[in-house]
Amino acid sequence: MAHPMLIAAAQVIASPPEVLFDCRFSLADPGAGYALYLEGHIPGAHYLDLNRDLSGVTAAHGGRHPLPAPADFAALLARHGVNPDTQVVAYDDSRFAFAARLWWLMRSLGYRPPRLLDGGYQAFLAAGGSPCNACTEPLAGPVTAATGFTGYCDIDGLRTLIAAGAVLVDSREERRYQGLEEPIDPVAGHIPGAINRPWQGVTSADGRARTAAGLREHWGDALESGQLVVYCGSGVTACVNLFSLALLDRHDATLYAGSWSDWCSYL
Repeated sequence: MAHPMLIAAAQVIASPPEVLFDCRFSLADPGAGYALYLEGHIPGAHYLDLNRDLSGVTAAHGGRHPLPAPADFAALLARHGVNPDTQVVAYDDSRFAFAARLWWLMRSLGYRPPRLLDGGYQAFLAAGGSPCNACTEPLAGPVTAATGFTGYCDIDGLRTLIAAGAVLVDSREERRYQGLEEPIDPVAGHIPGAINRPWQGVTSADGRARTAAGLREHWGDALESGQLVVYCGSGVTACVNLFSLALLDRHDATLYAGSWSDWCSYL
């Protein structure tokens, strides 16, 4: 899907961006992403870890991947030479699952959102890209003052939005939404009233974004809703759905940051 929020592998190879982030990760094996980075990555890419870099400190409530402190995240970006106007590209190998988290965090903090590599790391290899296994040295820059993330809610804000008529969207797989299985969180099920739009529906099996028509099919009549609030298990893959909404020029949807892992912590 040709869209300015996306970038093709051939373009990354021909004209490397100012800053490139490798966001590969595995919830089942948290060390796997960095191990893959060391084995081979797109030349010039810096590695960002979901748990360490793209999330905050966990507590009794707030979910498994709470938002990082804004100042800490701004400092992280600065350590990699990123300021609010830097041209950034992000990729993973999980159909935008983790790269979209970086996209949302940067956009929410007022930075120029990164473009996502359509098809991820496998598209780079398929386009004839030559992997590199040398770690990229950060080019530190000045830290930008961070005023705070926008476009999200906590559990109290969620209840307020639901009471005001917002449509709540669960981004998890259908079986988790239905409560038939729950491999991660201690409670199965979904937030009452939520509809289901699994995040995998945003891309094809090879990790490329669906066409605009395909994305409209994914969302269906939910696109007509005045206010959308999107969640998943911990606020990570919900960002794939939020990215797809932005591809359709819906930039007003809210992330329930703690998602199901926060909600069920109160049950």
